[in-house]
Amino acid sequence: MWRCGTALALCSFIRLDLPPPSPPYVGDGQSETPIAPMCNLYSQTMPREAVIRLFRVGGNRAAAFAPQPAIFPGHGAPVVRRAGDGEREISLLSWGFVLPRPGRAAKRVTNARDEKARTASFWKGSFEARRCLVPATSFAEPTGRRPAIWHWFALKGEERRPLFAFAGLWRAWKGPLREGAEPVEIDVYAILTTAPNDVVRPIHPARMPVMLSGQEAFDAWLDGSPEEAFALARPFPASAMRIVLEGDKMDAG
Repeated sequence: MWRCGTALALCSFIRLDLPPPSPPYVGDGQSETPIAPMCNLYSQTMPREAVIRLFRVGGNRAAAFAPQPAIFPGHGAPVVRRAGDGEREISLLSWGFVLPRPGRAAKRVTNARDEKARTASFWKGSFEARRCLVPATSFAEPTGRRPAIWHWFALKGEERRPLFAFAGLWRAWKGPLREGAEPVEIDVYAILTTAPNDVVRPIHPARMPVMLSGQEAFDAWLDGSPEEAFALARPFPASAMRIVLEGDKMDAG
């Protein structure tokens, strides 16, 4: 049985260079379709040192990681959370909570709807006790099919792709990830979503990820009460966002 998600080393189970996984996976666990219904692709292209600095994590409390121009469900990616001793750490977690389905392959559920996070048993414990920050520099939503056109959203700022965080939840998973596979023991994460703003709505009219910027928001999401954290579950200001790339399925920044 593999164990991963530790802060001090790059786990051999979580791969950072895998192609998109095969279905089944869903955005929020509400749909049976394998087509990504909301944010299921993002990038984190800042170097490790910049991520450590922005999120105020000690170098010895951060896993080794490199910039990733495309992060898909099932991939491993850096996540900022509180360690058992209360200090911040950056660990490599696998994207997508695991939803067991007896007699069928488990689903990876990548997104948590804001209206479900405090009430649904699948999310409630993580929202109350295991919130995390998911560093990112952009995220993508598609239009059309065969081929889809990917539209990449990022923050405005002096840098080409300013670093921000998604509001995340995490938990441990112990069991198989695929039908007939060996059991694993990993830490997994999901991204909270909310209603879209005026930049995202023309591309995805239903949802967008909850985005956080600035130390006050980071601190409130990690350490605030559930009520204080939930107050951050709102559309990011459209005036602070822009579309930075269209067409490609990766954003190298």
